[in-house]
Amino acid sequence: MPFTLATWNINSVRLREPIVLKLLKEQGPDVLCLQECKSPVDKIPREGFAALGYKHMVARGDKGYNGVATLSKTPIEEVGAFDFASLGHARHIAGRLENGVTIHNFYVPAGGDVPDREKNEKFGQKLDYLTDMRAHFAANAPSKAILVGDLNIAPREDDVWSHKQLLKIVSHTPIEVDHLAEVQEAGKWVDITRQNIPEGLLYSWWSYRAKDWSAADKGRRLDHIWATSDISNAGHSSRILRDVRGWEKPSDHAPVFATFDV
Repeated sequence: MPFTLATWNINSVRLREPIVLKLLKEQGPDVLCLQECKSPVDKIPREGFAALGYKHMVARGDKGYNGVATLSKTPIEEVGAFDFASLGHARHIAGRLENGVTIHNFYVPAGGDVPDREKNEKFGQKLDYLTDMRAHFAANAPSKAILVGDLNIAPREDDVWSHKQLLKIVSHTPIEVDHLAEVQEAGKWVDITRQNIPEGLLYSWWSYRAKDWSAADKGRRLDHIWATSDISNAGHSSRILRDVRGWEKPSDHAPVFATFDV
């Protein structure tokens, strides 16, 4: 049976509950993975989600920052929550659906503003987090799995509005791109979005700082859907819902979708 999955950095699930409900009503994905929920798990507004059929959830939360939650129409069993780089942050949750697919939901550290671990502790934490992700998937080869989330890296030249201008900007520096590629290789992950949309500029994030984000269109593709090679060919219909970035009181991220015939 096919199922549709979406990933979205919501930038406060309680503040933006109305647009989460709007997305669920209009698009109806079977699974919605949220990042930067900024809420303890017991404060996530589950009632409204359950009323729309999303009665199942696995999550980790922090008060006021970080946080990941995976909402599902069908039962989902928690199978892991890793604290990579020993940060003590709620940045990962893994759940297994009844069809046997494991979904890893990640919120990788943003890394601050200076791409130098000697001058910026947060950048070092980001690199360490990715290194631990690589080591984990190298030691525990994933299968029948999907990895989604705000990975806070735009890896390809056409994943950013200007490759040359962003080479020294956190999220597109060569060292970050290399670290992310090593994570991908360690788990033999396939970038489903780019498998389906192989060419052209593609963004999922636009800064709040832009007066007219759509006209300026200085975006980056920070949000990703990957799958293990054993099910990657089952992934299709990838899309980024750009218009959601323009909804009332929006997140600075747009949701990313894919469908899997698994």
